Amino acid sequence: MARTITGLAPRRAGRPTRDAAARLGERIVAVATEHFLRDGFAATSIEAVAAACSISKRTFYHRFRDKPALFRAVVHGLIARWLPPFEAALETPGPLEATLLRTARQMLAAALSPEALALYRMMIAEAPRFPELASILNEQGGGGIERIAGLLEAEARAGRIARATDVHFAAEQFLNMVLAPPRRRALGIGAAMNEAELTRWTERSVALFLDGCRAR
Repeated sequence: MARTITGLAPRRAGRPTRDAAARLGERIVAVATEHFLRDGFAATSIEAVAAACSISKRTFYHRFRDKPALFRAVVHGLIARWLPPFEAALETPGPLEATLLRTARQMLAAALSPEALALYRMMIAEAPRFPELASILNEQGGGGIERIAGLLEAEARAGRIARATDVHFAAEQFLNMVLAPPRRRALGIGAAMNEAELTRWTERSVALFLDGCRAR
């Protein structure tokens, strides 16, 4: 029997450690993110992701059930990257107008990033063929509306906005007001807004939103 210099037989390779398994999972998601955002959902194959990670399909399926599960992990990873500044903007104490301005700026910073624009393009192009993509994105990203609705609910209880405000409807409208035109122009439908234009857009959107919400 072969011996090491310590007199012990060498250990056989076993299962990867928990840290190694986690790193491999992160590597798969990182590679899949690049493929999905570059090639789209339909053109991204599990075989291509596995090959780029230098793993077998069997190893891949130990971690992800199918391609929608992989896409869910990709969206979750992107939102986890964008969420902390958004939450910090909402949670910093201050008047409602200042809070919404901070929040709107963080929303635009995330939504106009190359990754978010690529994800949005993919959703528009492929959601009709793959309806589960929209449900995954809503499932993973719906927390933003809930957080803004919670802020508006607290403001309504304090009497600073109308108590009859439908806070979930208002939160969704706030997101649409802030994001839709700048994102549309960033996608090439018109000239992209520069920093000064984005600042003016944010300030006017917040002012209009609050004018509609305040108690009369």
